[in-house]
Amino acid sequence: MAKASTDKRKLTDRHLKSLKGGSIVYDIRDTEIRGLRIRVMPSGERTFVLLARYTHNGAPTRRALGGYPSLGLAEAREKAREWRLLIGRGIDPAQEEERKRAAQLRRQKTTFLAVAEDFIREKLSSERKRREVERDIRREFIPGWGARPVTDITALDVRALIKRKRDEGKSAQAHNLLGHIRRLYNWAIGQHVYGIESSPCDRLKPKDIIGKKVERTRILNDAELRAAWKAADRIGYPYGPLFKLLILTGQRKSEVAEAQWSEIDITKKVWTIPAGRMKARAAHPVPLSDDAIAVLKSLPRFDGGEYLFSVQFGKRPVAAFSAAKAQFDALMLKALREANPGQSCPILSFTIFGARYAPDCRRSRIFPIWFANLSSPTPSPACTRSMTSSPIWMRSDSRSSRGRRGCAISLSHRSPT
Repeated sequence: MAKASTDKRKLTDRHLKSLKGGSIVYDIRDTEIRGLRIRVMPSGERTFVLLARYTHNGAPTRRALGGYPSLGLAEAREKAREWRLLIGRGIDPAQEEERKRAAQLRRQKTTFLAVAEDFIREKLSSERKRREVERDIRREFIPGWGARPVTDITALDVRALIKRKRDEGKSAQAHNLLGHIRRLYNWAIGQHVYGIESSPCDRLKPKDIIGKKVERTRILNDAELRAAWKAADRIGYPYGPLFKLLILTGQRKSEVAEAQWSEIDITKKVWTIPAGRMKARAAHPVPLSDDAIAVLKSLPRFDGGEYLFSVQFGKRPVAAFSAAKAQFDALMLKALREANPGQSCPILSFTIFGARYAPDCRRSRIFPIWFANLSSPTPSPACTRSMTSSPIWMRSDSRSSRGRRGCAISLSHRSPT
């Protein structure tokens, strides 16, 4: 390429816009910043360059700063100043820019969002409650913290989020969220790739932030169970039958919601929940009563998937319970009022989540259900004799229920008293 001709003047935006390509390449030197030039190609393309000795005892060479007008004149002068300062300190600007690019890439890989995505993909993917934990992380933590470096999240940030949830009256969820974020940081520290040396949760105690965790022990009484059964009848598929199986089996919400036909043996009246979906990582056989079998036989069978309860033709299990729970609450209250006309019925408050149906029936010492009488508007004589002759599901106390083995729900009878 022919040597560029050079002119000299104080560059202005007006002059830069008027520059046209010629028969040869030419440069115009800026009198304000030493070494800064605008190079004009025959095509009319204009590029800011800096002429300098980039290495000790090296020959002066031109390096491009950026094209005009995407790089403005003021920006080009500022960049030229920064480059000259680096050169004066013996630093090659190209190497410094590469270092900055690498640092930016590292920051992008260590944002809270990036670490959370890795945690979800690498840690949660094999866990039984992965969907619930992932949902909480995406809904509660990522919107506010996603773009921030994971190392910038402080104990005050965590404390504020958890206390806000507690102040909304959601203490149980606050405990869960604190557990999730603690696990995420502990996992990230163990990976040794995110630059995290300590967790912002290290000195945060649930009791101090949220208060003592209250164990729920109440169970539904006879009238409430009958109302729940009526509500399940009225709500329809998929949630109505799902709620019925929760009542009839006492299994966890996720265990019932994610049940597949391959786990059910109608002939033997046994539902075997595989180890991968169980808390104790051991297969769990659940005996099925005649009422449970009747519910199963009423369910639709899809060609496209194995899930019992699905709105995607069996391909994926149901996962959204909020709207169904609100509808179920209203229908259950309606059933209670129908059974007790003229009487005041209290607003029910119970949850359907994780380990239990109703107000913590999985942790209650005895969970009675009169299968033959659930749909009856009034108790039968068998139901009024203090849990006497009808079959009931029995579960031991909360300590053994966590152990799952040896405390599987079994069908038993009590003789009249």
